[in-house]
Amino acid sequence: MDRGVGSLNPVEQEIHRLRSIMLQSQMPNGTWSFCFESGILSDAYMIILLRSLGLPEEDLINRLCARIISRQEKNGSWRLFHDEKEGNLSATIDAYFALLYGGKYPASEPRMVAARRFILAKGGIGKANLLTRVMLAMTGQYHWSHFFHIPVETILLPQDFPVNFFDFAGFARVHIAPILICSDRNFHIKNPRTPDLSHLYVRNPYELEEVAYRKYPLYSQFISVFNLIHEGIRGLVGLPHQIHQMALRRLEKYMLERIEPDGTLYSYFTATCFMVFALRALHYPVDHPVIQRAVQGLKTLVCRVDADHIHLQNCTSTVWDTALISHALQEGGISPTHPAIVKAGKYLMKRQQKRVGDWKVHNLKGQPGGWGFSDSNTLNPDVDDTTAALRAIHPFRMGRQGPAYSSLWKKGVSWVLSMQNLDGGWPAFEVNTDKIYLTWLPYQGMEGFSTDPSTADLTGRTLEFLGKKTPLHLKDTTPLQRGLRWLFRNQEKNGSWYGRWGVCYIYGTWAALTGLMAVGVPTYAPAIQRATRWLVSIQNEDGGWGESCRSDVEKRYIPLGASTLSQTAWAVDALLSVQKMKSDENNQKAIVRGVHFLLRNGQRREWMDSYPTGAGLPGVFYTHYHSYRYIWPLLALSHFHNSGG
Repeated sequence: MDRGVGSLNPVEQEIHRLRSIMLQSQMPNGTWSFCFESGILSDAYMIILLRSLGLPEEDLINRLCARIISRQEKNGSWRLFHDEKEGNLSATIDAYFALLYGGKYPASEPRMVAARRFILAKGGIGKANLLTRVMLAMTGQYHWSHFFHIPVETILLPQDFPVNFFDFAGFARVHIAPILICSDRNFHIKNPRTPDLSHLYVRNPYELEEVAYRKYPLYSQFISVFNLIHEGIRGLVGLPHQIHQMALRRLEKYMLERIEPDGTLYSYFTATCFMVFALRALHYPVDHPVIQRAVQGLKTLVCRVDADHIHLQNCTSTVWDTALISHALQEGGISPTHPAIVKAGKYLMKRQQKRVGDWKVHNLKGQPGGWGFSDSNTLNPDVDDTTAALRAIHPFRMGRQGPAYSSLWKKGVSWVLSMQNLDGGWPAFEVNTDKIYLTWLPYQGMEGFSTDPSTADLTGRTLEFLGKKTPLHLKDTTPLQRGLRWLFRNQEKNGSWYGRWGVCYIYGTWAALTGLMAVGVPTYAPAIQRATRWLVSIQNEDGGWGESCRSDVEKRYIPLGASTLSQTAWAVDALLSVQKMKSDENNQKAIVRGVHFLLRNGQRREWMDSYPTGAGLPGVFYTHYHSYRYIWPLLALSHFHNSGG
């Protein structure tokens, strides 16, 4: 592909275009820093936080309000994704509250009237999801007594106790800790500017919401465990108060010890926002350095989503984007000695984590060596970012800096292998945090929020990395065999796999298929045949693939009714991985049609090109990676070209 652009075939021309965009968009420090865009939750909560603290950030508040109002639907609602039926109640409550608090949109404004009408028609505040209710409670709009109460003393229980704080996944714990503090203190912040949302209740606001609990038959067993803990503490004569204060101090320490250098908690906006409220509950003044650094850290999460609007990201995706783009460029023909790849490698080299984080709690044998997702993340590595970074730096192990990179490499591979769950699959952040009782909490999405189980996407992508990039002959080793068995056991009846961190069955099936192929599973294996037939069967008339975020909520494949670039690239890449091993006419036709779709639509700018294909919390949080329209088509087209397509 060193010929002039005019002499390249269409596939080569598109690869050249995508490479050029990526090379031109690299930052001076070697990173790629694309916007990690989600719904309006973080925009709304930032407005609410700034107003609650009384901080004079009018320009930022006005710009966040502008993005929020620009996303309102004609019926007055806000959606999490384009095809969400009617609208999303919690998102609409968040937006309505933030816009009122911002001060520019009074309740009498027609768009606010429409939003209020939608909220009341959908059941009002009492039907909101957990995060929205928490924010409303922290601002005096909802009663803490409405929540299921976990005693703060739970954090004092030893980790070998049947129920303990570290049973929750790490991304849950950093949210739960500040919530427990505020709930225990019955704390909220109200000031003269705080809107009164009592008109958004359909039922009596002082009535405990019992209806939701009845849907969870194991709830009574779950609550009895925590009641026993609470009663046991009260039974300690003369000690309950001291133990209670000790628990609050332990929760405070838990948060403070996990603050990143930029002032954020775990690098997450939502956790940091809740932490600030918790610190106020513990009598930290607004001008306390920890609170001031937290607010400044949150302000660094602003990105520009288009020419007119900004967005407050939940975190940055810098490490993830940099690793993926570096690898995709190399697959697309850019030499590892190219300055862009060298700079990216040096950046990634610096971002390998050397600190022991919470992942160590359940992984006693593992040693530091992973990578995190965001630039500010120094203590919360994950398996997917680690394998992505290792793919990107793979060629450097043999160069002039080989010894340094070899050391990083060995530590990274060792950490990944140490993160395998007992069931044989791989989680995202922590091993064996998959206790079923945590999903009994009576709130939407608790399975995705409270646990970090093995998933098809993490297991498949880990197998793909180990099969293609590791210098070890691992194909017959126990870790890979256990991973293979996990994928075979967890395949859906229709042949697909559910992917936890992307949307959704297309994502999971791509990861599983490419992983299975990388470790030598034969193409005639029944699991492979079922998966490829399913992928071909859901291809759209235009040659692309598209899946709705509703799949994530209903846990079954739901077509989007349109094709997206990233999901099409995943499907093409998955079929290519099988095609390399054995010719299949149906697969070949599907691949060619998919490639033609990518070539025709690479520069398209329609609603489906900003459709979220990243998943965070089912039914609550989805992400549109601005980088994905470049990364995955470049990777799929490069694999197609390299295979002689």
